[in-house]
Amino acid sequence: MSIQETSKKMNETKHINTDTIQTENQSVSEHSYGQKYQDHLIQQYKLYVEMMDRTTARRIQVNNFYTSILSGLLALLAIVANKDIAQFKDTQFQLISLLLVAVLGIVLCLIWYINIQSYKQLNSGKFKVIHELENKLPFECYGREWELIKKDRRYQGYLTQTSIEKMVPFILSIPYFGLFIYSLINLK
Repeated sequence: MSIQETSKKMNETKHINTDTIQTENQSVSEHSYGQKYQDHLIQQYKLYVEMMDRTTARRIQVNNFYTSILSGLLALLAIVANKDIAQFKDTQFQLISLLLVAVLGIVLCLIWYINIQSYKQLNSGKFKVIHELENKLPFECYGREWELIKKDRRYQGYLTQTSIEKMVPFILSIPYFGLFIYSLINLK
């Protein structure tokens, strides 16, 4: 039976007891599902863990995108700010350009921060589902991992990846805020 057939069978069955996998609206007991229950459970678990890994890979790509864009803006900023290279005759135009680059940088940092928060929520939901699936498997890998992390004294100050990740847009926004303030002060 394929994964699609497994999902279809799960959606058609509405028996509820203590040996069930909970879905949003329905659950399927091992008894009512049939002999392939454990095999299909393992297949779904593998598929779901793979989907979570792909989400994490997308998250890394998004972070690389924002890092590249914001670094490129800082490089552009160095060119615009250098009067010898840019040779602006109108200082007012130069200040407005700097102000616009600063606003763009700040907005991109804010959007990046929101994006990180969104991925955190998505990954949290995926881990909850993985933990539910693991309850039916012989060994709960992810559950045990968190148990060990919480018990180990070396990890008492453990920062989640998301906590660290959220610092990067904040740090990269500092030069843009500085530029924003500089531009506003010097505009006449």
